[in-house]
Amino acid sequence: MRPFFQTHQKPMYERSNMSDTDSIENNAIDGEDEMGSLNHSTVQTNLAGWLKFKCDKKLAVMTELSLDISQYDLSEYRLDVKDELKPDVCAYINPPKVPDKEVDLLRVSQMPDLVIEILSPRQAISYLIRKVKAYFELGVKSCWLVVPSMEAIDIYSQPSQHKTFGISDTHLIDEVMEIQLPIQNVFSIINYP
Repeated sequence: MRPFFQTHQKPMYERSNMSDTDSIENNAIDGEDEMGSLNHSTVQTNLAGWLKFKCDKKLAVMTELSLDISQYDLSEYRLDVKDELKPDVCAYINPPKVPDKEVDLLRVSQMPDLVIEILSPRQAISYLIRKVKAYFELGVKSCWLVVPSMEAIDIYSQPSQHKTFGISDTHLIDEVMEIQLPIQNVFSIINYP
């Protein structure tokens, strides 16, 4: 199976004949996009719900969890962050311990086993690829990069090794995490049994 990002025309950020102002995917945001969308929200909810309630593997699943990176130098990834990264969805095999039920953790220093990033409509995919590479440096075992508009999911087992799954596949398979998931459930607004 060819990786999604190698099967299509070069992204805007890789084309050499573009000016600097147009070089980031038609002026997409090279960073976090705080504005949500219907597709982004749907995919985020579907993935978190599936991993939490339907997955055979027992996982602690969180959305928008602030991961403490204050002790790391991730400047080589040009993420423009100092203290935290916030994945759309993350999952732990052994979750972090909350020291006190009355005092919540605002940032978690224990890195998750699985991180899922979902491309928003205005976001540059190059930013999320750099973010995936940073997650591996932090010790994350598996990263998923979801592109709702293409109904595609790249599952990274290493920073530069990934498999692409699309709507024509029946299941997505994460061999590192030993997870199989019916792909139709990821992109649909309608609930499936």
